[in-house]
Amino acid sequence: MIVIAIIGILSAIAVPNFISYRDKAYCSGAESDANSIINTLAAYYAIPVHHGGFSGVISAEGTLTPAQGISFRPLSHGNTATITTIGKGLKVSVTETNGRCPKAYRLSQANAGWSTTATVFSKSL
Repeated sequence: MIVIAIIGILSAIAVPNFISYRDKAYCSGAESDANSIINTLAAYYAIPVHHGGFSGVISAEGTLTPAQGISFRPLSHGNTATITTIGKGLKVSVTETNGRCPKAYRLSQANAGWSTTATVFSKSL
């Protein structure tokens, strides 16, 4: 009986922590997707014939619409992304489509690029 009680107590502690870690993984996935897109764009613009800005939407499969001769790796957890031209730079916004990124995490990471009102992570190039 005591063994069952101990297992119950340990489970009560472990399960909420596991759920929290899993939800934060969705946040990390969106951040990783944004960094991957930025790196792909940096490599694209490192070639001298590639210049000028463009805008588009990147699907979860990594397909850019409208197609502009650049390919991205598939995004994690079914996320989507948008690229917009701002002045001479680009802004990449990744939407964490599952909505599992905790609001407390987004608020604490607002300076890093997280929106405080929606599950969107933005980064500029």
